[in-house]
Amino acid sequence: MPATDISGYYYDESEHSCAHAYLLPAIDRVLRDFRIPPSPAFDLGCGNGSVARWLTTKGFTVSGVDPSSQGIAEANRAYPELNLRQGSAYDPLHESFGTFPFLVSLEVVEHVYAPREYAACISNLLSPEGYALISTPYHGYLKNLALAISGRMDSHFTALWDHGHIKFWSRETLTTLLNEAGLEVLRIDRVGRIPPLAKTMLAVVRKR
Repeated sequence: MPATDISGYYYDESEHSCAHAYLLPAIDRVLRDFRIPPSPAFDLGCGNGSVARWLTTKGFTVSGVDPSSQGIAEANRAYPELNLRQGSAYDPLHESFGTFPFLVSLEVVEHVYAPREYAACISNLLSPEGYALISTPYHGYLKNLALAISGRMDSHFTALWDHGHIKFWSRETLTTLLNEAGLEVLRIDRVGRIPPLAKTMLAVVRKR
């Protein structure tokens, strides 16, 4: 199995995870704030399909991919009406799916071995002036200091999670990555807990 193959990432159900309790309200706010209308949408790293299914309740028509064979099996079992397939940001997805005015990629970039390929994939999938919402765990000085003081640094940055987090992003590094791909970062929201200790950050991005 190549080093970049995370097809073994495991899902055992098709429901939302605990992270969706704070991510989905944040996405709702962005949809309202930027007046993003229902449209065809793409979920890059769709996992078990639960977010793709939630987006359909907002009026979006959703396609998506995930490298996890178990995740796509759960998604296809629970949501057979959705166009969700096994694949990854390393594939030429725009050639088989086309382009979209809206894209989400939630809690994915921290798992990616080649983040510039991931960012290029997002750019290729977006229509001109299209929006993308990209989330990843938040890291900043005060949060990392709190983790160190509380003795939770080792568990938070664990190296023992198969296919787990391999890159840890700040607002600055995530912005640089997306800008390099021709994507404009319009806003970054910190969600879950108070901002200095936020669980994750949600970048609102537009294709230039």
